[in-house]
Amino acid sequence: MNTPPTETSSQFITLLASLMLVVQLLLAVQRMLVTNIRLFALQSLLLAAIATVVACVFGAWHVLVVAVLTLIGKVLFLPWWLERLVRRIKIGQEIHPFVNMPASMLICGALTVLSYVVARPFTSLERLGSNTLAVAIALLLTGFFLMINRRKAITQVLALLTMENGVMLAAIALTTYGMPLVVEIGIFFDVVIAVMVLGILVFRIRESFDSMDVSKLNELKW
Repeated sequence: MNTPPTETSSQFITLLASLMLVVQLLLAVQRMLVTNIRLFALQSLLLAAIATVVACVFGAWHVLVVAVLTLIGKVLFLPWWLERLVRRIKIGQEIHPFVNMPASMLICGALTVLSYVVARPFTSLERLGSNTLAVAIALLLTGFFLMINRRKAITQVLALLTMENGVMLAAIALTTYGMPLVVEIGIFFDVVIAVMVLGILVFRIRESFDSMDVSKLNELKW
């Protein structure tokens, strides 16, 4: 018996969402900044693929706009801009996170399990795949942990962007196939502008302290 198209697409979306979570876990243990940026680009590409599948299979064409914006903004433009910034400031890796890599992986694993527990009562709201909402919550929680754990401003920016990917995935996974288009576009451009502002601040921190360690800001005095 042939599998119905909607069931096949739901399985494919589940696979793509799972790969997004795997990429997030790789971000938790990867220290090289350029590699982190490329992992974020890969995660965003997976999100764009999910949005494209939703638009084509379920007829939610406003989600296709989100897919195109994600592809242009978070797969192409922001990674190129952040890599250019990393090469300009000449700092290639995260040296001293607050929590070491094995402990970070354990914490991210625990947050992932927590996400599945939290999402279980809301499975009736999902129309795309299995546990897609749980993956979205896991992206939010692990992204927040990465913002706390990392010292480099660039990796904190990437953590913020992965959290935004989680928000978009959650919006797409719910019954309405995304938020209203105006809201989605507004959030997207807010994030892009915020990242560009943060990038300028990163460069200024590098000029002032010869480092991207945000804890150096504690040295500022009135």
